[in-house]
Amino acid sequence: MIVILVSVGFFTLFERKVLGYIQYRIGPSKVGYLGFFQPFRDGIKLFLREYIYPFNCNVIIYYVCPFLLLVHSLFIWVLYPFYFNSVIFCYGIIFFLCVLRLGAYIFIICGWSSNRGYSIIGCIRSVSQAVSYEVSLSLILVCIFFLVDRYRLIRFYLVQDVWLIFLCFPLFICWFSCCLAETNRSPYDFSEGERELVSGFNVEYGGGGFALLFISEYSMIIFLCFFTVILFIGGDFYSFFFVLKILIFCFLYIWLRSRLPRYRYDKLINIAWKCYLPFSLNFIFYFIFLKFIVIYHFFWFKLLN
Repeated sequence: MIVILVSVGFFTLFERKVLGYIQYRIGPSKVGYLGFFQPFRDGIKLFLREYIYPFNCNVIIYYVCPFLLLVHSLFIWVLYPFYFNSVIFCYGIIFFLCVLRLGAYIFIICGWSSNRGYSIIGCIRSVSQAVSYEVSLSLILVCIFFLVDRYRLIRFYLVQDVWLIFLCFPLFICWFSCCLAETNRSPYDFSEGERELVSGFNVEYGGGGFALLFISEYSMIIFLCFFTVILFIGGDFYSFFFVLKILIFCFLYIWLRSRLPRYRYDKLINIAWKCYLPFSLNFIFYFIFLKFIVIYHFFWFKLLN
C-alpha cells in the first residue's frame, strides 16, 4: 500500500512535468532536485490545511466518503498476481468487475452528501458515464476470456507467446477508450466540467478530503494501466519491461489530456451504447465461433489418431 501511495505522488509529478514540456514550460523544479520532493510538499500542504465543510451537508457521510473511495481504489490492488505469501485468485477477472462496480455507489454518496446542486449534477454524470462504459468493459473481458479460457491473471502471462494486442487490436482500442471514460479522464472528464460544474462531485471538498479523492483517482489510473498490460501486452509482471510498459500507458493518459478537447456529453453516451456495445457483442460471437472451430478440429484430429 505504501508503494502504491508513493507511486501516486510521483505520477502527479510525472504528469506535471510532461504537461509542462508539452506546453513549453519546465514544470515543478524548485522543491528538491528537479522538483523531486514536490509531491510530498503538496501532500503535506493539503493534509495540514483547515478542513471545512458546508453548513447543510450530511457531516458524517461527507467525512467518510473520501476514505471509502481511497479504500476502494487500494483494495482492487489485491489482484496483483504474487507468487508467494498471497492468495492467487482463480476468478480474478470477476473480482475486478465486482470491485469496479462499487465505485459508482461511492460517487453517488460523495455528490449527495454535500447537498449542493453542482456536486449532485457532477455525481449523476459520473455514475451514468461509469455505468455506460462498464457494460462494454465487461463484454470486452468476456471476449478475452474466450481466448484465454481462465479467469486467473497469471494465465494471461502463460498464454501470451503472441501478445493479444496483435490478435485483437480493435478490441484493445475500445478497451483503452473505456478505461479513459471509467476514470473520468480527458477527453471524457465530464464529472469535472469546469465551465458548467466548477469541479463536479468533489467541488465542496478541500484539504485532506480532496487529497484522498485525488489519490484514489490516480491509484485507479495506475491500476488500469497495470491491468491493460496484463491483458494485452504480455503480462510479464516479474520483469523490468513490465514497469516500463505501465509507464508508457501512464504517459498516454497524460498525452491525451494535453491533445484532445473535452467530448460532448450526449455523444459520449451515444458512443457507449451505439458503438462500443454492438462492437464488443460482435466480437463475442466472433470468438465463440473461432473457439468452436478450434475445438471441432481438435476433436477430429484426436479421433483420427
